[in-house]
Amino acid sequence: MKPTVDVTGAATTLDKRVVSLDDAIRAMAETRDFGKHAKLRRVLEALRRVLRLPGGPAAVQARAQALEEAGLFGGTDWASPEILIPSLAGPGLRCGDADTVVMEATSELRLLAVARGEFEHPTLAADDAHQFLSQVLAMNLELLFTPPNEAERNAQGRNAQLIRDLFRHLADGVGYDVVLDRLVDEIWRILRQRPIQVDQVQSLITRIAVYRGDPDVDLGASTGQGLDRLITSLFGTTEACRDDPGVEVFRSRLEAMDTSALQYEASGFARAMHDTGLVSPYHAELLRFLLHESDYLVGEALGLSDTGRNCHLRYRDVVHRLVEEAVHPQTAQCVYGLALLLDRGVLHEPPVVPALWRQLALELSPVARERLVAVFGDQPSPEARLTAGVLSMLGQPLGVGQGDNPTCQSARALSMWAYNDPDYLLQIVVWAARDDEIIVHFEGQPISSKDSASGVATALPSDLDPVSSVVVPHLDRIYAEMGRRCADRPGDPHRWVNPEFHGWWAGRGFWINVDVATGNLIDLDEFLRRFHAGYHPDYNGGRPLIHPQPAGIAVTDSAARYVGWHAITILRVAPDPQDVVRVYFFNPNNDSGQDWGDGVVVSTAGNGERFGEASLPFDQFASRVYIFHVDPLERGEPERVPSADVARIIGYLERSWGRDRLSPGTLQAAEAPQS
Repeated sequence: MKPTVDVTGAATTLDKRVVSLDDAIRAMAETRDFGKHAKLRRVLEALRRVLRLPGGPAAVQARAQALEEAGLFGGTDWASPEILIPSLAGPGLRCGDADTVVMEATSELRLLAVARGEFEHPTLAADDAHQFLSQVLAMNLELLFTPPNEAERNAQGRNAQLIRDLFRHLADGVGYDVVLDRLVDEIWRILRQRPIQVDQVQSLITRIAVYRGDPDVDLGASTGQGLDRLITSLFGTTEACRDDPGVEVFRSRLEAMDTSALQYEASGFARAMHDTGLVSPYHAELLRFLLHESDYLVGEALGLSDTGRNCHLRYRDVVHRLVEEAVHPQTAQCVYGLALLLDRGVLHEPPVVPALWRQLALELSPVARERLVAVFGDQPSPEARLTAGVLSMLGQPLGVGQGDNPTCQSARALSMWAYNDPDYLLQIVVWAARDDEIIVHFEGQPISSKDSASGVATALPSDLDPVSSVVVPHLDRIYAEMGRRCADRPGDPHRWVNPEFHGWWAGRGFWINVDVATGNLIDLDEFLRRFHAGYHPDYNGGRPLIHPQPAGIAVTDSAARYVGWHAITILRVAPDPQDVVRVYFFNPNNDSGQDWGDGVVVSTAGNGERFGEASLPFDQFASRVYIFHVDPLERGEPERVPSADVARIIGYLERSWGRDRLSPGTLQAAEAPQS
């Protein structure tokens, strides 16, 4: 009889707490807007008590509409569910603030009610709510399948179990099959951008593989071929490692193979690597083995083009030393960087090969060594880890990311040098790693990273690639010092900082559409015409962009609200496959596919993008640019830009980040006919 008593007791407790919750909701609903904050504490406490009980999530879901209409979410981002971002839900639930956890949990249950047709929301469709929850669940699989660990219990207390119960309820409502399908789509979307840092993606794939192999976990029947491709790319790429036997067993199998079997292994790994952008630890072991077998098979294992094979054979000694030093199962991802480095033909640039020999002999400073060990561990050595990072950056210059750090300028610089000036990048790495100091010149005067005050970042980054981990703290201080030296000059300091910080190829012609003193938009018509004349092939004489150019954008959220200024690189401007002129650019923020509101959705694939590029139609991109550089001697034809095109771009501005920055005079000037 005891189970029956327990169930009845729990049900009775839930009934009582639901009554208290209903009373609290009613009290808030009957209070005028200015007084609702006084009722908020009572509602939150009632929600917390209900959510901690069996059946609590379902009870809150049933009251989702009443909670919203009572004003629970008023004055918060949760008030507009159509702009919420799935990737932020997990951190919101894991934070130490109990009120935030309750608000986030209640918001997810509201979305489940919308997705299931129980609540017809005025701003969010059921399909959109369903998609949002699928993404949230996919990004937080461990909350579905693993109990709270000790750290979570200490940090979150009873909320740790509340979150698990919430996620199981959400998954029951959404469906596990959909969650996995959504997760696989999200992983492929990220991989199409070919980031250098793939640790999070690999972790997700590993967790899925573990869950799928657990008989106590039901992931559903429909997981799709895409999931199999991801799992096998890491753990079972070819016949010799299909059963994931471990590196030692795999090595013994390689030693027993003839040339034909080795070629089969090599081509299988290369196909998987170039298909996914991921590299298996077994691939690294194979490459190390093939160094002593055949140059041809090394090229096969890297999947090289004719250019890459030529580079490999011409510079065989340095390539083999790089593999011996940098390629290990723990650094396997750099194999992809090495393959792309060779295919880019970077080794044919005269300074690069000697600079790579110097890199191989580099003695790290104690600071650089400690930094690399703290972030990546001591296996393999910090020297090997840094060299592996160099290979990745030179092979994937558009895969550089800033992590969760306000260092977009430094990330952009590293990407630009890897893309455009690889021997300078290698010199910067040596200065930072060997000397623990970078010295550059600003308008003829030296700036030392050691002597400069703090930079933009307030703490050392811990989520960057090896090169960035060592170099970015130095670049950040130098960039900030350049800004300080321009503090007393009129206008925006980037006019002087960008060419000195990034390189001589940054155009000395500088245009900005924001008055620094007031934040208001200025000279929009002239600004937009000059942007067309500098970059649009119809108005710049059809000249393609020669060097990547730094630019600044005003980032907006999915509701087109201003978020902040951000540094990007304009790479090229060209017609896409649908003959729409697009701006292709590099965004260092780790995931370029973003919804900036008002129909401005950044594309990363399907519109002619190369790996690592983001793109927008020219007018949409122009509506978010606030700073750009051009060659002042290449004037183009700004007077030929149609006034209707300018007005359309200003319309995007009016509806987004410029809505509070535009004056009637600005609009009238922009709409005036041009002579």
